[in-house]
Amino acid sequence: MRFGGDKLLEPLPRATDDCEAGTPIGVAACRHLAAAVSATLAVVRPSDAALATMLRNAGARVVECARAEEGMGASLACGVQSAPDADAWLIALADMPWIRPSTIRTLAAALAGGADIVAPSYDGERGHPVGFAQRHYAALSALTGDEGARAIVQVNQTTLRLEATDDPGVVRDVDTRVQLLRP
Repeated sequence: MRFGGDKLLEPLPRATDDCEAGTPIGVAACRHLAAAVSATLAVVRPSDAALATMLRNAGARVVECARAEEGMGASLACGVQSAPDADAWLIALADMPWIRPSTIRTLAAALAGGADIVAPSYDGERGHPVGFAQRHYAALSALTGDEGARAIVQVNQTTLRLEATDDPGVVRDVDTRVQLLRP
């Protein structure tokens, strides 16, 4: 069964390396990102005022996306369109609060070093966040629906750079309460 309710406001049941128990899931994910990169942008639905305030307090520039209800693709497009001059975008998901800042820094460094598309790999499984060089602006800003950027990655498999990591957080998200409580 899916989570039910606003999972991004749900408190972490246990502390992480840099977030205490009780920190909302979305805030923990934002803090990890903000600790690793120079600019953090969070995309929220207009109705998510409480989450928007928490994310601002965690160091993010918050963008309300009127089209967010259309799905992840629309939200990603909103975010990319809000930062058109960025050299690259590292797209992180707010329901993945266990990704280490060191992993995020490794991916950001790969993009700064010229990677076209970069993603972490844990135990042979591709994870998140996924980074895209500036040349993908048009494709990212045109996303719609709920597919996210998966199709862009598939079309560009030959330029995808996988960074092996020992960070299980890159493949662990929260879709159910059971997943949140899992050690």
